[in-house]
Amino acid sequence: MSDPKNDNAGMEFLKSLTAQGGKLWLVGAVACVLIIGLRACSSIDPGQVAVRINNATGAVETITQPGLIMQLPFGVHSVYRLDASQQTFHMHGDKDVSALEVAELTVRASDGSNFEFSDTTVLFQILGSRAEDVVRDSGVADRYRMWMVPYARSILRDEFGLLSTITVSNPAKFGEATEKARKRLNDLLNPHGIEIVSIVTPRPHFSPEYEALIEARNQTENQLTVIDSELQRAATDRQRQLAEVERDQNKIIQEKRAALENQLATAQTAQIQTKREVDSYKIDKIAAGQAALSGAQQTAEALTGQLAAQFETKRAEIDAFRNQSVERVMERLGERLEGVTINIQPWASDANPKRVQYEQLPGGGQ
Repeated sequence: MSDPKNDNAGMEFLKSLTAQGGKLWLVGAVACVLIIGLRACSSIDPGQVAVRINNATGAVETITQPGLIMQLPFGVHSVYRLDASQQTFHMHGDKDVSALEVAELTVRASDGSNFEFSDTTVLFQILGSRAEDVVRDSGVADRYRMWMVPYARSILRDEFGLLSTITVSNPAKFGEATEKARKRLNDLLNPHGIEIVSIVTPRPHFSPEYEALIEARNQTENQLTVIDSELQRAATDRQRQLAEVERDQNKIIQEKRAALENQLATAQTAQIQTKREVDSYKIDKIAAGQAALSGAQQTAEALTGQLAAQFETKRAEIDAFRNQSVERVMERLGERLEGVTINIQPWASDANPKRVQYEQLPGGGQ
């Protein structure tokens, strides 16, 4: 027979093993959930974008914000991360080193000469919102860099090749060609999710003979710039001197004009005063003349009447004298000739003189 104590102890041991086994299963389940959860999460670093593809439904999602994203395991989700920071594409050296470092750019100008750029730098980056186009057209990882080599070299050669060796050394024309090349590259690369930020090109290099000619031309242009600056300064000085002369002459003219206007005003005032005095004098003289004329007319009328009366009196006297006798006439004549000595001297031996001349001497003697 078995011992009851031993049987109880065995049962308790089995119960304890059963309880511990349940805890282990619980811990294992939690660990599995944690492992699956960690594998279902993925992170995006700053400067990265991600494209998440749901392989079950075919949905594609572009994620531009850094942080944790859900990535279901067992092939449900596929997540592709892309570097969206600004990158540099160099064209320098004698050979290709990598996808971002290739041989230097050589260009054939429009006049047939060749020139080269020692180090051409193209700054580009992925358009975060178009990361789906990058993955679809280029593939995953950094396969999108393959677009830079053919496009950048061909477009830059095309734009700079339109210039001659003279115009390409002109910074203004050179800058215009660089900007045109950037716009053309963006027109071609933007549909693939890539954008050219800027293109930095050094001064092109020519043959030593042509470099010497360019240097001589630059010196000549500098001299022309200096001459043009001197001409502009001389023109400015001329304008300033003309302005000063004009200012001084205007001042003199204004002073002369003011003096003449003052003289004119004085003369006009004197003229008005003189005219006023002349008008007053004229009025006075006309009034005096009219008064004198009126008085003279009255005097003339009075004298006319008086003379007419005297005439009538004299005529009456003449008529009366005419009617008197010879004796009375001789008497009257004697009264008139009273005190007069008559010296009669005959001019001929004529007893009856026909001409008698008398003279009155000073003092009343004849």
